[in-house]
Amino acid sequence: QVQLVESGGGLGQAGGSLTLSCAASGRIFSINAMGWYRQAPGKQREAVASISGGGNINYADSVKGRFTISRDSAKNTVYLQMSSLKAEDTAVYYCNFVVGWTAYWGQGTQVTVSS
Repeated sequence: QVQLVESGGGLGQAGGSLTLSCAASGRIFSINAMGWYRQAPGKQREAVASISGGGNINYADSVKGRFTISRDSAKNTVYLQMSSLKAEDTAVYYCNFVVGWTAYWGQGTQVTVSS
């Protein structure tokens, strides 16, 4: 079993920055992908950014140039640096790890951007 613990959410100002982190623990033998998703009120969960085991990175068009995903493999931790925040970035952010063939989710952390 794998547990994910997120931190770093909260209140940010438009144009400002926040950084999220997600640390995994448990039976971690092969991480095939790490990523961040978000879900705004009344909307479906959407992919924000991902990084594969081989280091390939993808971003949603809405966050390209503003968000940066990175990882610390030694710590089994993934980060999401968010800058130039917009009100529409307000959502609950979830981290996701694919370990082997199983996907695990964090508990979610609220990010609220005030304009």
